[in-house]
Amino acid sequence: MVGPAVKREAVAHLQAMMGLSERRACRIVGADRKMIRYRSRRASDTELRQRLRDLANERRRFGYRRLFVLLRREGETSGINRIYRLYREEGLAVRKRRARRKAVGSRAPILVEARPNARWSLDFVHDQLACGRRFRILNVVDDVTRECLAAIPDTSISGKRVARELDKLIGRRGKPGMIVSDNGTELTSNAILAFAADRKINWHYIAPGKPMQNGFVESFNGRMRDELLNETMFHSMAHARALIRAWVDDYNEERPHSALGYQTPKAFAESLLTATGSSAAPDESSAQLPVAQPAPRGVSNQRTQVPPG
Repeated sequence: MVGPAVKREAVAHLQAMMGLSERRACRIVGADRKMIRYRSRRASDTELRQRLRDLANERRRFGYRRLFVLLRREGETSGINRIYRLYREEGLAVRKRRARRKAVGSRAPILVEARPNARWSLDFVHDQLACGRRFRILNVVDDVTRECLAAIPDTSISGKRVARELDKLIGRRGKPGMIVSDNGTELTSNAILAFAADRKINWHYIAPGKPMQNGFVESFNGRMRDELLNETMFHSMAHARALIRAWVDDYNEERPHSALGYQTPKAFAESLLTATGSSAAPDESSAQLPVAQPAPRGVSNQRTQVPPG
């Protein structure tokens, strides 16, 4: 099906090259003369297109929905349908990365209290510097507010280092009701077991080979991988620490989060605290509430320290 713009070009071509009248050219093309004479009165969207391109170049892994939220923050009144049309016309669609195979079947939902510090999730992400030296990042995420509480990059992170970083985080934010992690050697070490026992923290280990049971931090890892690690070349550990810190601040304070109604994690946490009238640090009576699904049959959450030697 030929659109109005193409028909206008065809009529103009017949008039210019063959000297036909407008009436005869329209009859040949099959176009209405009113349509040929129509001139759009729509305001120019040049500035909006340029701003949309600038935002898309600045945040290359953002789709049109998040770009729409950012434009609205700047006072743009256009609707999401117009933004989507310009987004498509400018060729800004994000190239989708190849998805992994998804498991088929129903899963039990993970119950989490609607308050900050109800549950934290921990996991590691790996990357390398420009020289080829590998490093890892310890990510700590609040499962309710989706805030990244810590992203600690280093070439080596032991169980003792994890315990020290969690101790600092608890000193700033308060004790979580539960911590969820996989069964990595650093997270099942004597240092972590002693830390959890001393702090009286309920530490939940997911079933081996089931990262979907730690889905909140795995989702965060995917965003970090997609928007930062795959897009950046780190020249040194100091460079990596600076860029990761800046990205985490942007993630918490500027980036719209689709699971939070396109609010930022910081804004959602503040609204949640206002609604509940509570502080981030939970009291002792709520520290042991069942906010995570039980481990599958045959998997124990209890770990005991291994005696030395």
